[in-house]
Amino acid sequence: MCGIVGTLNRTKQYSIDESQIRAMLSSIRHRGPDQFGVYLFQDDSDGVGLGNARLSIIDLGGGQQPIPNEDGLLWIVFNGEIFNYVELRPELERLGHELATDSDTEVIVHLYEEYGPACVNHMNGQFAFAIWDERDRSLFIARDRVGIRPLYYTEPDGAFLFASEIKALLTDPRVKAELDPVTIDQIFTYWSPLSPRTVFKGINTLPPGHWLLAKSGQPLQIERYWQPEFPVEQLSGKQPEMSVDEAAAELRRLLVDATQIRLRADVPVGAYLSGGLDSSAIAAFIRHYTGNRLETFSIAFTDKAFDESAFQYRMADHLGTDHHLITASHHDIGEAFPDVVWHTETPITRTSPVPLYLLSRLVRETDFKVVLTGEGSDEFLGGYNIFKENKIRRFWAKNPESTLRPALLTKLYPYIGGLGQSNAYLEKFFGHDLTNTADPYYSHAIRWRNTSRAKRVFSAEFQGSLAGREVARPYLPPDFANWSSMAQAQYLEITVFMAEYLLSSQGDRVGMAHSVEGRFPFLDYRVIEFSNQLPPQYKMMGIDEKHILKRAVSDLLPPEIWNRPKRPYRAPIHHSFFPDNQPLSWVSETLSPASISAAGVFNPNAVSSLVNKINRIGQLSETDDMTLAGVLSTQLVYNQFIADFRTPLPLNNNDDVKVVIRGNQHIN
Repeated sequence: MCGIVGTLNRTKQYSIDESQIRAMLSSIRHRGPDQFGVYLFQDDSDGVGLGNARLSIIDLGGGQQPIPNEDGLLWIVFNGEIFNYVELRPELERLGHELATDSDTEVIVHLYEEYGPACVNHMNGQFAFAIWDERDRSLFIARDRVGIRPLYYTEPDGAFLFASEIKALLTDPRVKAELDPVTIDQIFTYWSPLSPRTVFKGINTLPPGHWLLAKSGQPLQIERYWQPEFPVEQLSGKQPEMSVDEAAAELRRLLVDATQIRLRADVPVGAYLSGGLDSSAIAAFIRHYTGNRLETFSIAFTDKAFDESAFQYRMADHLGTDHHLITASHHDIGEAFPDVVWHTETPITRTSPVPLYLLSRLVRETDFKVVLTGEGSDEFLGGYNIFKENKIRRFWAKNPESTLRPALLTKLYPYIGGLGQSNAYLEKFFGHDLTNTADPYYSHAIRWRNTSRAKRVFSAEFQGSLAGREVARPYLPPDFANWSSMAQAQYLEITVFMAEYLLSSQGDRVGMAHSVEGRFPFLDYRVIEFSNQLPPQYKMMGIDEKHILKRAVSDLLPPEIWNRPKRPYRAPIHHSFFPDNQPLSWVSETLSPASISAAGVFNPNAVSSLVNKINRIGQLSETDDMTLAGVLSTQLVYNQFIADFRTPLPLNNNDDVKVVIRGNQHIN
């Protein structure tokens, strides 16, 4: 895993500055501290600079970037892994390509040489890469199908800049950070931005499953090459092509292979154990289908409402792993929150990334660079309670006067305070717009409405900047209306929540903060595409979530693991910022009226009322908790990236830097 950066002069003449590329790399050295690479090209009409910060995992001795093709006319910088590079290499050699290294990076540049932009369809991996073609002076950039690895870009003053993290872009003096009210409004609705927006004006993300082509004097060309697809809803009575047992066997076969190829590395690979079904299944595949040494890592909480360590120890004992555990207290979470926001580079409405940040530090301290985890199972196999909620509400909507049907909701959210208090409360909360089942966003409307209540703390000026503007709705593909209601809910969860929050703020960023790469067998595109074609009832039989996965792995796991009710990973919020009802020092400073007023997003009086509620009753509702996290993280984004952003010193001669200079003009 690595970090990549680059700049292309498109409409104005600038000499390419090596020190600027070095500064960009210095800002993301946590992503790849092992080696660095710089490629510089300048001629009469074009100039480009590329950079790579390398975390050495495959071909430790020969994989330093940038890497060219045979004739030196294509050059690549790459962040990620191509897991099927072992199979792709002999295919390329049969086509006449000559590969000089054993790295997966070099495979990409030859795939591009052979297939052009269609190269992405041949890759099974997690990636963001940039290839400069000296022949036609083009820069090709691509991001993996579901957005496991990040890529950001901006176009200041006739240039095109890209990087794995936004902070690298901000090192260029032409780029100025400014909060985008529209994106903040989206975050306080959907829990995350809608791509391609970021919280900073003029800085975009390349959406998952897209590629980009940049040339001097031409507008950017951005194309979608992949998106989640589901079958048109089957006619009533039509039998599935596979029985549930046949489908479970095929799912297991695909998952085993996805796990095996994700163990390809020249360094040790560990696994996370959350105590739930997904991570336990991955660890069991490693134990039973490979000869790899297995070390596992888990998070425990001093707050027993969030702790699952008993299940983690049970699974570690069952598999006989060398198990490592870190225990997070309220204070630990609160103190680490500013560092996590620095790495996520966006407001977040929960603290869940913080324990994972602490866990990745433990992984690195144990001398591991790579871990396998269970992300993606809930989204693609129907594990979340929001899918159950959608199913129950639609069932209730067929008989809205029923008093029994809404009672089915009582068991869905026992971990959220304020829900399940009484049937009358549930009927009011979940009954809003109950019969509007034709709404394409029906499955998530309750969640988004509830989250939007946090906007009451926006300042009048900030609300004025949004006046007359409706919050944008997530993109829906043409066939969306013809999918099952389960598929529709899955699509929204995958493209809004998973891509922009789970795999970013709670995935890539907190792992790479400590130079730890996460790998996700459930996000193998073959597993995804197979899962998407399964009948909805195989994923959720009645309201039994991930039914097919339980069938696929139950013989490998203890019953108390595979048969336990789904419990989503969560972390304490207000107790972490106000342990023992007293604010941490940075929290007091960040929530002070002067600090709130300086950023201009929130109303100081409304924020003070929220703080007073903690002082008065020592407890917050789920919505207030999310509001508090959102306010604090937004303030931190403003403070860290706008009010007090500091450009790091460029890489120096003590760093292991490979520099390649091409072209016929002087380069600074």
